[in-house]
Amino acid sequence: MVFKRRDRRSFLRITSELFYPRGGWTRAFHYVKHRVRRLPDSPQRIARGIWAGVFTSFSPLFGLHFLVAGVIAKMMRGNIIAALMSTFFGNPITFVFIAAVSMHTGHFLLGTEFEDDAASLGEKFKEAGGDLWHNFKANFTSAETDWHGLSLFYNEVFFPYLVGGLIPGAIAATICYTLSLPLITAYQNRRRTKIKAKFEAIRKKAEAEADLSEKAD
Repeated sequence: MVFKRRDRRSFLRITSELFYPRGGWTRAFHYVKHRVRRLPDSPQRIARGIWAGVFTSFSPLFGLHFLVAGVIAKMMRGNIIAALMSTFFGNPITFVFIAAVSMHTGHFLLGTEFEDDAASLGEKFKEAGGDLWHNFKANFTSAETDWHGLSLFYNEVFFPYLVGGLIPGAIAATICYTLSLPLITAYQNRRRTKIKAKFEAIRKKAEAEADLSEKAD
């Protein structure tokens, strides 16, 4: 196949590049920026897609960010490709900040507290995962299901994260929209001018060659 990779990546390499892409995060950022601004769509639609992608990055629905961003972009009549690529705003470097801001905002809005003394955030993830595995095995054994860890995770992590991510997500998305719209507009205008000048040069060259041909005859 023409587009098949020649160097087959191992599972370990694929996983490691999710956390640190080859060439570094700076190169990855510039690649995404370059691809987004060259999308064949209006600046308004691309900017709305960026809004959807950045906003989705503040959601705790990990693994579903592409789907959520695509749906939001569709509802906003934004560019879906721009939305999918803009979920890059949430990455292993920014997720720590996003999670901290979202959870603190969520607990503040809900009037609840994160009980650090009861269990750390990592332990809550571990307990929730343990409950999922235990309850799965309980379907095939005589063991009783236990939802304590999952309930604690939902009440102290997931739901506050979901609620709290709405406000900072909307703020960050609006900032990115405001910054990207004039930049994409200027880029498309500059590119359109260059293409127009290139075709004009080709036209003048063709006319000049035609005149020389007529004089030669």
